[in-house]
Amino acid sequence: MYAMRRELNQYRQAGPIAEIAVADPHRLTQMLFEGALERIAVARGAMTQGNVPLKGQKIGQAMDIIGELRGALDLERGGELAANLDSLYDYMIRRLVAGNARNDPAALEEVSILLREVKAGWDAIPEQMRKAS
Repeated sequence: MYAMRRELNQYRQAGPIAEIAVADPHRLTQMLFEGALERIAVARGAMTQGNVPLKGQKIGQAMDIIGELRGALDLERGGELAANLDSLYDYMIRRLVAGNARNDPAALEEVSILLREVKAGWDAIPEQMRKAS
């Protein structure tokens, strides 16, 4: 039974790794959004179950991902949009820190809502524009 579970986990991990290897930059960004949202969801579950170590680990991972999204912004060429996203990502990270410290699932939900909104805009970029950048 243990060997089958280990093999199943290896299979689950191989899918995203294979996708990363062939993904274009647009898809990689989508995967970052998905990863942050998934980690926040797990952190919220851990919070409600009182699993402090898992909560902290997943919030930290979500903050790292949001930090990567923020770091990928081109503030010189991106103009007002990039500046606004930079401020929004900074706010998200601060809300995750506060949510973690106060054990506040509403703060995590707020960040999830904001991330889903930004992701929806990213997902709506037409195929022609994705290849142009």
